[in-house]
Amino acid sequence: MNEIEASAAQHPSAPSAEFVQLFTHHQRRLFLFILSQIPNPIEAEEVQQETNVVIWSKFSQFRPGTNFLAWVSQIANFEVMKYRSRKKRDRMQFSDEFLETVSKEALERSDELEERRNALIECIQKLRPRDRELIQQRYAPGEKGKHLAEQIGRPANSVYQSLGRIRRALMECIQRRLMPGGTP
Repeated sequence: MNEIEASAAQHPSAPSAEFVQLFTHHQRRLFLFILSQIPNPIEAEEVQQETNVVIWSKFSQFRPGTNFLAWVSQIANFEVMKYRSRKKRDRMQFSDEFLETVSKEALERSDELEERRNALIECIQKLRPRDRELIQQRYAPGEKGKHLAEQIGRPANSVYQSLGRIRRALMECIQRRLMPGGTP
C-alpha cells in the first residue's frame, strides 16, 4: 500500500489514490483548456486554482472508470463562465460614440502633442547637466522617487524639491517654445 492509498484508507472522506493520480496527471491539459478560453496566462492560472478547489471539494462525485478530463473540463467551464461574468461587471463599458470622440480628439491633437514632445526634448537638452541627469534618472523605466533618493544619497524631500523645480523650468521652457514667435 503506497502513501496515498494509506492516507485514503485512514481518511474515508479523502480522495482515492486513483483520483489523486488522475488529478495530477491532467493538470497541464486542464490549464491549456482554460487558457484556450482565457488568453491571459496569469488569469488562467487563477481560474485553474479556483477550478482545482471545486474539483477537490467534489471528488466524491467523480465515478471511477468515467472520463476524468471531461468531468474536470465541465467544472472548469463553469469557473470560466463565473470569471467572465465577474470581468464583465468589473469593466467599465464606454459607448461607441464616446470612443469615437476620444479617438478623433487624439488624432486631431497628435500634431500638437508631437510639437510638445519635441519642445520637451529641446528643453531637457538646455538643462544643467546635473539637473538633466536627475530628471533622466527619475523617469527611467521602473524608477521610483524614494529609490532614486537612496541611490544618489540625498534625502527624499530634497530630491522631490529639485524635481519640482526642474519640472517647472521645463514647463516654462515648453510654453515659451510653443508660443507664436516663441524662443527657439
